Amino acid sequence: MTQKHIVIIIGTRPEAIKLAPVYLAIKSEPHTKVTLVATAQHRQMLDQVLSTFSIKADIDLDIMRPNQSLSEVSCQVIVGVQKVLAELKPDAVLVQGDTTTCLCSAIAAFYEQIPVGHVEAGLRTYNLKAPWPEEMNRRLADPISRWCFAPTSRAAGNLRAERIPAENIFMTGNTVIDALLRARDIIRQQRPKISELADGLLDEHRLILVTGHRRESFGKAFEEFCQALRQIVQDHEDTVLVYPVHLNPNVQKPVNKILGKLERIYLISPVEYLQFVYLMDRSYLIITDSGGIQEEAPSLHKPVLVTREATERPEAVEAGLAKLVGTSKEKITTEASHLLTDTDAYTSMSGGGNPYGDGRASEKIVEILSSTITA
Repeated sequence: MTQKHIVIIIGTRPEAIKLAPVYLAIKSEPHTKVTLVATAQHRQMLDQVLSTFSIKADIDLDIMRPNQSLSEVSCQVIVGVQKVLAELKPDAVLVQGDTTTCLCSAIAAFYEQIPVGHVEAGLRTYNLKAPWPEEMNRRLADPISRWCFAPTSRAAGNLRAERIPAENIFMTGNTVIDALLRARDIIRQQRPKISELADGLLDEHRLILVTGHRRESFGKAFEEFCQALRQIVQDHEDTVLVYPVHLNPNVQKPVNKILGKLERIYLISPVEYLQFVYLMDRSYLIITDSGGIQEEAPSLHKPVLVTREATERPEAVEAGLAKLVGTSKEKITTEASHLLTDTDAYTSMSGGGNPYGDGRASEKIVEILSSTITA
């Protein structure tokens, strides 16, 4: 049997998390060769995840430079990936999600006439400004993909409505659940240390875990978000808030100005994946603008307040497991206080199954590729 060759391309932490289980699943296939290419669009956070899964990139383009524009990143990814693909000539290329690495790698593969598999295809807000530029990235990646691996029936329906050929659409669940369940088993056996949080700190309070970094919220909206966090902690003395702060200066400056040096608020450096899974598992409530966390939290039975005006992941909202609250101080504080004081409301949002998958998405993707790639 001729060996098939698949190239997986990653650039950011979310891509690494969601494609690590796919990479490991393909690597276990005896008749398939897999090459992992890292663009290193996000250097430090990408490396952390790869280390967690004991994975090392075969090819590292190392494109990250200080203060790069999206145009500069896009050019470097297209040129760098195209050179790699021209040399390797694989049978298929896998990309994930909605990053610049995802779209530009798909374009490079398209130029080399290599079929593309898009993991997490079909997510939509149908608002090009939210999230920006991710909504554009994923909308452009799907039409040039041979395999659109949709995580949910809604995502598959979006693809059909956009006239993506039915034979290109495969509903698999989301690979982030595969990665999460692996990580959960590890951290429940051995709790990871977080140097910036003292031992026992989280045992005395209900933990509110926060992330926030989306470009479309920068400025006044982000400041209001920070003010809401401050108010929530002040109003609820039995809580402690932990916020791993993104490295972007547009995040660092307002967060440290508004939330720095306040009692029961801990602004920590970005943490490794296992540490973050531990914080999610230990949390009482999560407030976030992250897409991946909206998918992960239901598996850990944690309510999520989503600080965005729209989400391309509406399934958790529709199931009552997450709630869109925007960046309004009043809305965020009201909804958080409701969950912190109303046991019935909390129980309602923390129960139920995860609409994003059962932990077998990677296995399904490999089965599909094995049966449809022509080497």
